[in-house]
Amino acid sequence: MGGKCPHRKVKKRRYSHKTSRRTKFELKGDDAVYEELRKPDDEKKPLPVDEDLPGMGQYYCIHCDRYFASVAVRDEHFKTKRHRKRVKQMMGPAPHTQLDADLAAGMGMPDNGPKLMSM
Repeated sequence: MGGKCPHRKVKKRRYSHKTSRRTKFELKGDDAVYEELRKPDDEKKPLPVDEDLPGMGQYYCIHCDRYFASVAVRDEHFKTKRHRKRVKQMMGPAPHTQLDADLAAGMGMPDNGPKLMSM
């Protein structure tokens, strides 16, 4: 029986610096965030209180779609390079939507060419 333990060769999984470990909360797609930013101020609703979110769901960054535990943490987030990059990205052209993807894949309305006169 002796020998080495079969688990000795298993290495600990390392995450790339680009890999997001944050899967606890569902993130919106870029197109949904873009639409929220384009709404007029009178259509925006106040944030509801939610016990499951950090800071009871009251401290939110709309550009990054993230909740924070306090105002101080949120304000520190506003100074980060990642946030500034995201704001710049959201101020640019509209991101692709599912409709764009469907049309590119040929799943949109059929295009049968110009209508010809029938005789």
